[in-house]
Amino acid sequence: MSSLVTVADIRSAAARIRHSVHRTPLLGPFGDLWLKPEHLQRTGSFKVRGALNAVARLTTSHVLAQSSGNHGRAVAYAAARHGLRATVVLPATAPALKVDAVRALGAHVVIVPPALRERATAELAARTGATVVGSADFDVIAGHGTVGAEIVADLPDVRTVLVPVCNGGLLAGVATAVKVVSPGTRVVGVEPALAGDAAESLRLRRLVRWPVERTYRTIADGLRAPVLGELAWRHIRVLVDDIVTVGEDDIVAAQEFLSGRFGVLAEPSGAVATAAHLTGQWQGTTVAIVSGGNVAAPAPVARGERVSVEHG
Repeated sequence: MSSLVTVADIRSAAARIRHSVHRTPLLGPFGDLWLKPEHLQRTGSFKVRGALNAVARLTTSHVLAQSSGNHGRAVAYAAARHGLRATVVLPATAPALKVDAVRALGAHVVIVPPALRERATAELAARTGATVVGSADFDVIAGHGTVGAEIVADLPDVRTVLVPVCNGGLLAGVATAVKVVSPGTRVVGVEPALAGDAAESLRLRRLVRWPVERTYRTIADGLRAPVLGELAWRHIRVLVDDIVTVGEDDIVAAQEFLSGRFGVLAEPSGAVATAAHLTGQWQGTTVAIVSGGNVAAPAPVARGERVSVEHG
């Protein structure tokens, strides 16, 4: 195994998971914008690609993951498909919808304060002997790279790919796949301004960690990781063209745009790439990855019902 993920690793991952994931079609265009709808993926997010690839390569009976929700659900799903036990550490702030989805797959869920996720996971691994599946591990990045491979196969003239950033596993995988096939395509990470550790890291050319008190201010609960994964960072610093940030109002506006124009119900984390397109100056064909849709649908308003909004 090389130090960085290669296109060969991504191709192997694609072959390994091809019967277990959806090959999501590009949606669009709306002007120059296309969407990669990973909210339609099994478990409701792209995370299942990396989890299935990683778990398939393990020789263990018990897997362990820490997550804001989507990675944990994906690992629980992959473990169930392979007949393995799964334990998932989630923050106390995780949406109930995501917690319930992990439990529904048979995983044991451990709820801890956000700042204790990493410590709790390490302690559980030491006590139980479970194998940790990190959300930016080598095989996870390779699995996520299949998203980028599909984009350039379906849209060879794409100029820019906008990628949500949490701990960098998706961005690293997509950048690896895209840059080898289409080196002139710009790969740009997107994260909330309130959780902008990755943008600061790229600007300073060194890993920067933000305290959870800062990253947990954003509504994008899936993008609150305080720091990029070290392996993901090694890919990002050499392959990624830029990382930009978007505001909270921009994220909400992007959710409304996706719903109104495309009928896409995206969670806040899944809408940040589209938010960057709506607020930025991107020239040429652009693909925004809708990374997840694990959010409750808004309640319908009955005809003639008046909705009031309280201020103050």
